[in-house]
Amino acid sequence: MAIDSDYVKQMSTQLATYEVQSSLDRLNRNESNYKTQRDALSKLRTSLTTFKSAVSGLKTGKATMLVNSASFSQDGYVTATVGAKAQAGSYQFYVEQLASKQQVAVQGLVDGSLSGTLTLEGQDFDLAGYASLDDAAKAINATADLGVQATLVRSNGEVSLVLTSTESGASNAFAHSLTGTAATSTTLSTAADARIRMGGSFGVGGIELTSSSNNFDNVIDGVSLSVNKVHKDGDAALTLTIDQDKSATKGKAQSFVDAFNALMTSFDSLTASGSDSSARGALAGDSSIRSIESRLNGLLRTDFGGTSLINFGISADRNGKLTIDTARFEAAVAKDPAGFEALFTGKDNLLDSIDKTVASYTSSTNGLLKNRMDTLDMSLRRIDEQFENLQQQYDTYYSRYLKQFTSMMQTMQSMEQTFGMF
Repeated sequence: MAIDSDYVKQMSTQLATYEVQSSLDRLNRNESNYKTQRDALSKLRTSLTTFKSAVSGLKTGKATMLVNSASFSQDGYVTATVGAKAQAGSYQFYVEQLASKQQVAVQGLVDGSLSGTLTLEGQDFDLAGYASLDDAAKAINATADLGVQATLVRSNGEVSLVLTSTESGASNAFAHSLTGTAATSTTLSTAADARIRMGGSFGVGGIELTSSSNNFDNVIDGVSLSVNKVHKDGDAALTLTIDQDKSATKGKAQSFVDAFNALMTSFDSLTASGSDSSARGALAGDSSIRSIESRLNGLLRTDFGGTSLINFGISADRNGKLTIDTARFEAAVAKDPAGFEALFTGKDNLLDSIDKTVASYTSSTNGLLKNRMDTLDMSLRRIDEQFENLQQQYDTYYSRYLKQFTSMMQTMQSMEQTFGMF
């Protein structure tokens, strides 16, 4: 009888596998459970981060929930930036002058034979000390707090040193003089303030408003203007009308509602209890996850600035999703626009509170979800170690059974040979 090595290996494998099978099944179950939980927590963290980004986008910079709009009776003269504090109203303007910078051209200077002294704002520049006009321009531009920029302009073989105030407006004009040279200076433009007139007629009456730039910040409470074009005497006044942009305001509220509902859909999927027709969520019955959802829902019912979402027609349906009653929303915003803005924006109000709450769960340093995921990662590493230990046990069992079966087969072969002698 020959020893069947394949049979020996097969039986050794079966018996060694039997020895470790129960432990292997337990490790596989634990590994699958940990991975499922971690994947679910990662998905929830992504959903919360997406929601946080959407909420933050509603209050970034000067963005507000309440959107007001400006319209003009004529195009091209003025543009407007309208904030939440702007009140509905109508105003008439004339744009009488745009802001300008002072600009002077120094002519008659020739490289290699520069002479004289150029005085700017009390600072003397000895032109004879420069090899070229370019060097003189660089020296002027390198002088701090001078308020003047120098450049070279070339025309028909002649080079002019052009001096320009760094800022527009009458107060930013610069004093200059040129002595000891035959060169001359020519004023190209004077420094002037922008000027608009509210009410009255062109150049007469009303309220005259000036700005060193073409921008008039907060000229009307919540309204900033930028002028681009000047009226002429006899032109009709420009009418500016400020009003609430109902569609844009509701659009911002809808963006908030959509972002929240998308988050709740994620919660519903991950925490579903399951049924005959639907799968059980990976985080079903997880009290810490339910507490996140509960805390966010609690913020939606909280009063901020003396009002709440329900007062503006925003409420949760029986599935926990937010809806907007358009008629109630528009009526409430029209009645109390400041309350609507205060509800969402401002320190520790709704958007700020949501942002801080979500950050406590999604933080990459000490957020609750990160800590949970780190714990699961540690458990998975331990599982890997246990798999390695179990493999070593399997190898030990396999070697032992292989040795036993081989010895048994050798004994049987020897007995068979002995019987064959008789």
